[in-house]
Amino acid sequence: MSTLTPLAPAMSWLERSLALRPETRLFIDGEFRPAHDGATFDTLSPRDGRLIAAVSSAGAVDVDIAVRAAARAFESGVWSRANRRDRQKVLLRLADLMLENLEELALLEALDSGHPIGDALRVDVPNAARTVRWYAEAIDKVYDEVAPTPRNALALVTREALGVVGAVVPWNYPLIITAWKIAPALATGNSVVLKPAELTSLSALKLAELAAEAGLPAGVLNVVSGVGEVAGQALGRHPLVDKITFTGSPAVGRGFLRYAGESNGKQVALELGGKSPQVVLADVEDVAECASAVAWGIFYNAGQTCHGGSRLIVDERVHDALVDQVLRVGRGLVLGDPLDEATQIGAIASATQLDRVLAYTDVAEAEGATVHGGRRVRPDGLTDGYYVEPTVFDYVDNTGRIGQEEIFGPALSVTTVRGAAEAVAVANESAFGLAASVWTGSVTTAHTVARELRAGTVWVNTFDVADVITPFGGFKNSGSGRDRSLHAFDAYTALKTTWINLGDSPLTAD
Repeated sequence: MSTLTPLAPAMSWLERSLALRPETRLFIDGEFRPAHDGATFDTLSPRDGRLIAAVSSAGAVDVDIAVRAAARAFESGVWSRANRRDRQKVLLRLADLMLENLEELALLEALDSGHPIGDALRVDVPNAARTVRWYAEAIDKVYDEVAPTPRNALALVTREALGVVGAVVPWNYPLIITAWKIAPALATGNSVVLKPAELTSLSALKLAELAAEAGLPAGVLNVVSGVGEVAGQALGRHPLVDKITFTGSPAVGRGFLRYAGESNGKQVALELGGKSPQVVLADVEDVAECASAVAWGIFYNAGQTCHGGSRLIVDERVHDALVDQVLRVGRGLVLGDPLDEATQIGAIASATQLDRVLAYTDVAEAEGATVHGGRRVRPDGLTDGYYVEPTVFDYVDNTGRIGQEEIFGPALSVTTVRGAAEAVAVANESAFGLAASVWTGSVTTAHTVARELRAGTVWVNTFDVADVITPFGGFKNSGSGRDRSLHAFDAYTALKTTWINLGDSPLTAD
């Protein structure tokens, strides 16, 4: 069990982080345990590169034990056939416990992922808890169907849980995306084996502890921290897993499709990132408001957001004014220590990702773009850590690498167009289709452009306004399937038809 020293008035988040002793073992069949072979991996804080802990690294044996525990729990009916309102009570209690443990969960997120502690406190943990609560509250509000049969039959169409769900989540929003996946899966009666990203496993292990405290039966939620090539692949290939839900890179996502095809043909739902355009037309009404949304849309979380607005497709008639203001907003953001509540932009999640992001500055220069920023920086008081200043690549050729590749850092590419038709064409000239926005003063133009943009979410005169009530996912290489909303209940259930022969009506019999 993790421990956290209570926060004294004069005690800083840094002091609390040094006192933190997080849980690092696997959570399988209702208990924490080391990996079968004793293997561990180091988890480092992107804040300063220091070692947080050595975390148990699940191997194929551990994944098999976890999946079989999940399958036993499902078949026993202890959760899958439990009264819906009993499941509801447990998940509501879990949501309460998440908020009761707000500060510890937030500290784990900030320390492990580099999120600013203020965002973790105000956004990450509350949103994750809201997701769990929302699906819990929806459990007894989703109805099954009666089909329009002939009068001599009755056909019921009911939703049934799939069985064992393997949930594989990324490192950029560990707790939020975990909640998106496990909340509807558990609400519908499935058992779950969760594989967090090896960079950010600590909040998932704490969540497992809270789930057990809330009353979730043993085996219903299991957490197997580990390396993707080992634990992730073992989960993807396991014949007792009925569905994989994955958020991450296209290459790994295609790997899960392959694992499914080579094993039991399990369902696979994928969210694979994006290169989301913000389309700004000449009749944009408030350039300052637009600039703020564009800047926050890419610089928030140091650009490590799958639907981040990483492409600005702007009409040449407003290019200069808009880019100037985007640069001004970016320079005014507070880049600093994730454990400082004043910080607005924190760290890149790992040294590997830092190098990847920085390398794109050379690419941009080679492709002829004008580069504003693009350098590694160190906040005051820190001698190490992974930080990149807000960066704008202007006059980008949308067909080049900067225009097409997902950088996953605080880097905005700017491409100039003239008119709505060219803007839509350039915006859609991408292998991705996760999200987009259009900025215009015309309602007609807004509707027309929104219909033409190939993206799972399109915002009009805003960006990144999100809630669990709406589905999230993409088109094209951004993947298939949807997280969030009531549609997620369909994603974690199968439809069963029960056809009942009523025979001749007794009202007409002799």
